[in-house]
Amino acid sequence: MNSKQTAAIRKILNEWYLINKRTLPWRETKDPYKIWISEIILQQTRVNQGLDYYNRFIERFPDVKSLAEAGEDEVLKYWQGLGYYSRARNLHKAAKQIMNKYNGAFPTVYHEVLSLSGVGEYTAAAVCSLAYHQPYAVVDGNVYRVLSRLTGSSTPIDTSVGKKEFSAVAQQLLFITSPDVHNQAMMDFGALQCTPANPDCEICVLQDFCEAYKLNIVGQLPVKQGKTNVKNRYFNYFFIKNDDYTYLKKRTGKDIWQNLYEFPLIETDKEMNFQELTETESFRQLFGETELTVQKISHPVKHILSHRIINAVFYKINISDENETIKDFEKLLLSELNQFPVSRLTELYLEKG
Repeated sequence: MNSKQTAAIRKILNEWYLINKRTLPWRETKDPYKIWISEIILQQTRVNQGLDYYNRFIERFPDVKSLAEAGEDEVLKYWQGLGYYSRARNLHKAAKQIMNKYNGAFPTVYHEVLSLSGVGEYTAAAVCSLAYHQPYAVVDGNVYRVLSRLTGSSTPIDTSVGKKEFSAVAQQLLFITSPDVHNQAMMDFGALQCTPANPDCEICVLQDFCEAYKLNIVGQLPVKQGKTNVKNRYFNYFFIKNDDYTYLKKRTGKDIWQNLYEFPLIETDKEMNFQELTETESFRQLFGETELTVQKISHPVKHILSHRIINAVFYKINISDENETIKDFEKLLLSELNQFPVSRLTELYLEKG
């Protein structure tokens, strides 16, 4: 794009945004903390889902200090249901970094913002442009799509070459005297007008500048290099009831749902029924000679994550005594279950009763 085209696109985008912009609470503030929280939430979450989480999170943790001083379990509990829990753990870690390194004041320099745990180039650009009016272009999924179609580029957006190419185009297009408005306009235009499927190109204000429209390849862009390899996993959960008590354990390994709590789990390499499970060594280690009664078996559930499909079954089990293995789990009152951060999969199971 030449300078005349970029100037025209900036002007059109700005006018479109003033009419069509979404009213969102993080756009009503210049507080870098609140903008940061919103950007982390929206990394893997749609706006309509993330809004309620944002409001609850900010109500409980209104500033860096309150977030840094909270326990990780509580932070994860407020994040429960959003998924990608490493985001919450990194938020907590970064808040502590800000308290220790910057005396609680959110950093104002791009490379310092970028140095925070869990903050990448996109988030650093968003915070610096939206809070401080610094000239950094944001490139998220919506912006990749808009730029790919505008330029007609088939360079895969999930490659280092593609990221470099589109970052350069985004920076070229950036309206540096009003980077906050421009970046928000780009993101909203991708979310509302230049949508992934069936965009209404006939009413698009950027139609005259869109190479993909001219070449009739809008539906083919943007291009991704390849699909993620998805693996099936088989989880058998045991909701063990012992009078008014049950048992949980924290997932501490470097795996999905790290530091969340879950019921005793037997993971198998294929789907098994209860009789088959009882014949496994893992079942014998978990229950030993303990007398048990199966109260209820859930229907099989498929829980889809980005790289995994969790095939889960929940077994509600009654026991009257404990063996040494069960004693290794955290014993708690059934009434205390809702105080522990759990995966969305487990949360849905508990909601259904």
